[in-house]
Amino acid sequence: MKRVLVLCTGNSCRSQMAEELWENLGAGEWQAESAGSNPSGYVHPLAIEAMKELDIDLSENTSKHLKQFTDQQFDLVVTVCDNAKESCPVFTGATQTLHWPFDDPADATGSDEEKMKMFRRVRDEIKTKIQNYLNN
Repeated sequence: MKRVLVLCTGNSCRSQMAEELWENLGAGEWQAESAGSNPSGYVHPLAIEAMKELDIDLSENTSKHLKQFTDQQFDLVVTVCDNAKESCPVFTGATQTLHWPFDDPADATGSDEEKMKMFRRVRDEIKTKIQNYLNN
């Protein structure tokens, strides 16, 4: 089984969604983990809602620090925000490292419904990027 580590700053939105999407789309061929360089301590409630729309449950997920993964082997490490790309250590155990920057949905403003539009857009962008990677 291949392993992927998805890194972000807070590990509350993008990397959490990517972890579960990768597990789902990887069809048993991938084990996905996610972590942050400065974990927020929670998974964003709107990220949980956005993923629930795809029948994927994030409610039991927790934000994790990347340090707990530094000695592990990964086939792929993906950074999903520019801050993580700059602040994360090089994972010498990674076969490949990619940078896929996505907008931070936690920065969305307005009503919850307006914010959800951004969460859905970013979720769908992440899903498409993972599908494209897995299909190549």
